[in-house]
Amino acid sequence: MGKDWMVLLQQQNQLQKVIQTNRTTERYGLVLTEEDARLILEERGNSLREQKRVEFGEGIVTKIIYEFCDSDYIDQTNYVNTIIRLQEIFYLYKNEMQDEITDDELLHFMKEQFESICFGDLDYLESTCLASFSQAIRAGYDGYKGSEGYGAYSKFDEVKRWDHELYLETLKELCWR
Repeated sequence: MGKDWMVLLQQQNQLQKVIQTNRTTERYGLVLTEEDARLILEERGNSLREQKRVEFGEGIVTKIIYEFCDSDYIDQTNYVNTIIRLQEIFYLYKNEMQDEITDDELLHFMKEQFESICFGDLDYLESTCLASFSQAIRAGYDGYKGSEGYGAYSKFDEVKRWDHELYLETLKELCWR
């Protein structure tokens, strides 16, 4: 009985912290109900068990919410599912990177790629960007450390990207013919 009330108190505390994120996220049109928050925390537990990880303290959920709440690719209709998927991806790649990277570095990297390379595609984030990044980290890459995870992907990205300025130049040429 003694442990049960402690666990319940901790769960209630985590639930309140997740719901309190609404104070920040509502300006982006994102709001979690108590039911949404419970689902996210339940899935967090499932992800932790699946990845054989343990979390102490507040955990990563609120950090994910704050990091991604201003995304161009998240709206109220996909908010809960996106947060759940992001935490699954986060725990998977913390393991894949053998905890060589801090939580904040990984979150910054994830957000930057989600917005600029993946254009909101979680599958591409997981299977391409993070797979390449984790492989580089396991091979000894540490260039992300000075930048807190920002700007790191371009150093080992093998996919040719289009150049925005070149695109605009070509468009102008085509329009003036």
